[in-house]
Amino acid sequence: MHFAPLGDRAVMITLGNAISEATHRRVRAVTARLTARPPAGIIDVVPAFASVAVHYDPFLAGRHEGASPFRDMVTALEEFLADIADDALPSPRLVDIPVCYGGELGPDLENVAAKHDMDAAEVVRIHITGNYLVYMIGFMPGFAYLGGLSDQIATPRRSTPRTVVPAGTVGIGGQQTGVYPLDSPGGWNLIGRTPIKIFDIGREEPTLLATGDRVRFRAISLEEFRERSARS
Repeated sequence: MHFAPLGDRAVMITLGNAISEATHRRVRAVTARLTARPPAGIIDVVPAFASVAVHYDPFLAGRHEGASPFRDMVTALEEFLADIADDALPSPRLVDIPVCYGGELGPDLENVAAKHDMDAAEVVRIHITGNYLVYMIGFMPGFAYLGGLSDQIATPRRSTPRTVVPAGTVGIGGQQTGVYPLDSPGGWNLIGRTPIKIFDIGREEPTLLATGDRVRFRAISLEEFRERSARS
């Protein structure tokens, strides 16, 4: 566990040097403890692939007059996290996401298939049989970076990003897959779209996915996509 300053109001806690499920469990454990019982002065906790950023108010974090708020915060974190373990984490949720693959909803599906010398149906089969882990939320509200994509369909990002990718679009970017929660620019390969809202500010929990969730994709027809889209 390594502590370093992130500007003058945050501490970066590094928990590993690679993207792995073991490191991810440590990230979740640290995040869970700091969120449940944050030491004085902490105002936000932001998990990433192999680290946790702890944002604090330096006027509340300082425990010793004349001492550095950063050093006081690090001391508090070291004491608070000294016995941290990842064996008490709750079981992850399994979130089912229906997807209509290909056509105008997945304009890059055929290109992805061609890059791997397979047909589009095989790409879909491999994609829906994956067991994906939400490593982190970033880029925009609700965008979940999913690990677990098969090497068989891992595909580099497009050389030219699109200026607008519709909300709900499922893409592949390198070794990861994910769903765009909002209309936005994007450079991933677009292979389908879901009719469900990944981010909805009107929900009690606006973000559908959270760090630690498991995700399974399920193929649906264009007719079902249109019906479900009309209801959402």
